[in-house]
Amino acid sequence: MKYTKLPNTDIKVSKICLGTMTWGNQNTEADGHEQMDYALEQGVNFWDTAELYSVPATPETYGATEKIIGSWFKKTGNRDKVVLASKIAGGGDYTKHIRTGGFTKQNIIDAVEGSLSRLQTDYIDLYQLHWPSRGVNCFGVRDYPYQTATKEAENHLEILETMNQLVKQGKIKHVGLSNETPWGTMKYLQTAKQHNLPIMSTIQNSYSLIHRGYEVGMSEVSMRENIGLLAYSPLAQGVLSGKYLDGKTPEGARGTLFPRFIARYMSESSLKAVSEYLKIAEKHGLTLSELSLAYINQLPFVTSNIIGATKMSQLKENINSINIELSDEVLKKIEAVHNLIPNPAP
Repeated sequence: MKYTKLPNTDIKVSKICLGTMTWGNQNTEADGHEQMDYALEQGVNFWDTAELYSVPATPETYGATEKIIGSWFKKTGNRDKVVLASKIAGGGDYTKHIRTGGFTKQNIIDAVEGSLSRLQTDYIDLYQLHWPSRGVNCFGVRDYPYQTATKEAENHLEILETMNQLVKQGKIKHVGLSNETPWGTMKYLQTAKQHNLPIMSTIQNSYSLIHRGYEVGMSEVSMRENIGLLAYSPLAQGVLSGKYLDGKTPEGARGTLFPRFIARYMSESSLKAVSEYLKIAEKHGLTLSELSLAYINQLPFVTSNIIGATKMSQLKENINSINIELSDEVLKKIEAVHNLIPNPAP
């Protein structure tokens, strides 16, 4: 395994982060425990979850993934071996069953207390805002949604002051963002610096060989402001495994659970690029998944690559990507293919 520092901290984290969002829906508790056992054995010490998980978000599955992690901590006593990240759900139609009102002080406190209880731990190493409460152009939306974004933006100072209170109490160690925009990220950083409050350490955003919208604005923020990307959906909802290339959708494929989300990866140009990436991978003795993940692992603005899988065989292949070094020749071939894809939405 390879390791790096969580930006603005002294915490060492693995370049592979264990994704968990399928546990409690597509995976059982026993599956989750098996994956955690294996990941830790392979040196993966960084795990990501959220109060929202498992997904898709429903009242019935709310908090299920955190409960599975909590039962593993209780069974193994390995809490101190894991750098644990979790998140408070942002506002939206599919989170009304969790709470309403946005990131108020009390909502943040309640969310943290709920996660701590389910996770059976006294602290969370990295606590993140899952996505903005204001209207923004994320999740594949290109145009700024001005009609739904006219309300006042988040109270950044109150949010950071609340986070600081929780840090002082020892309930969270560090703070981060997820699915934020360059403006939102800079606003949090500016507010934190002005008021001597916790600096956002990381930001989660989707990033893959066929969805590199993070490079439009956010990658510069990462590099200049030392806020690391935690890349999620690095296999583009499974599209970069190659299983959709024959025009059929495999039974039980994760993409079937998120038809609107996976749609942004299924354009004609994207699928053509996937076919070309597959040729590159096969020529160099790699699977398409290994090529895709190895590319992300070497990017300078990526702190960790969030990798989950419903099957152990796929998880093993995904984690093994950390051992693959791509030559300059392969990197040039990848960039040539990427130039065929129109600029993506964030």
